[in-house]
Amino acid sequence: MMGKINASSEGYFVLLGFSNWPHLEVVLFVVILIFYLMTLIGNLFIIILSHLDSHLHTPMYFFLSNLSFLDLCYTTSSIPQLLVNLWGPEKTISYAGCMIQLYFVLALGTTECVLLVVMSYDRYAAVCRPLHYTVLMHPRFCHLLAVASWVSGFTNSALHFSFTFFVPLCGHHQVDHFSCEVPALLRLSCVDTHANELTLMVTSSIFVLIPLILILSSYGAISQAVLRMQSTTGLQKVFGTCGAHLMVVALFFIPVMCIYLQPPSGDSQDQGKFIALFYTVVTPSLNPLIYTLRNKDVRGAVKRLMG
Repeated sequence: MMGKINASSEGYFVLLGFSNWPHLEVVLFVVILIFYLMTLIGNLFIIILSHLDSHLHTPMYFFLSNLSFLDLCYTTSSIPQLLVNLWGPEKTISYAGCMIQLYFVLALGTTECVLLVVMSYDRYAAVCRPLHYTVLMHPRFCHLLAVASWVSGFTNSALHFSFTFFVPLCGHHQVDHFSCEVPALLRLSCVDTHANELTLMVTSSIFVLIPLILILSSYGAISQAVLRMQSTTGLQKVFGTCGAHLMVVALFFIPVMCIYLQPPSGDSQDQGKFIALFYTVVTPSLNPLIYTLRNKDVRGAVKRLMG
């Protein structure tokens, strides 16, 4: 108990990140910087294009703009700090900075889980209930769904933040991760954290497994509707938009489940860093490419703006 201190008295944490692989740090810096710039450019492109072109003022592109803004915030909450730590010898983050990062990383990640469910419902309504689509996805209802996604994410994060904030920490303040995440900070505790870990697993199950089940159920209904379609053009359009969304869902949910839905163990810490790096850096940069590369609506919007 004598060795127990609160990290706030020290004023900082040391983010160990990828210190075990010093020869990789320069390579990781370059790769992460490239992906971060791709994320900024791609997601800003979607937001600006959806705002400027009236043909894209639809529920699908409204939610896609929300997803792009979310990815911008999510990556910016952790990547700049990671780049600073990879480039220089100092790998510290202030106590206040760590707590702020912890709150926003968890809040934005949870919001994305819920928003992907909302987007799958939009696709379900468009394919399975086309005659009622404009009634089901009324602009006011779309705004309500978007607000609900953001509120649920930030409320869930506040719960975890309050539990983690009051956990007493041991004498060392070295976080074995590249950002301040709940599992990494709980490993610094001097007290039994089984209750915290159980709370994290339960809420992660609610905000990961339930959204995933709802998404798969939506696409199960969409698949049945697609099989009954006679039009080749209609089939291509459905596969184009729904296939892109399913790819984004897989890129996000599979790594998140690997991190938050497995019991913590020392052997999986290094593996967990690279998995977390994937959904923090790579996934947000691929989302704009997945949604726009073969999208005729986006290509048409670009041509109208250029012309």
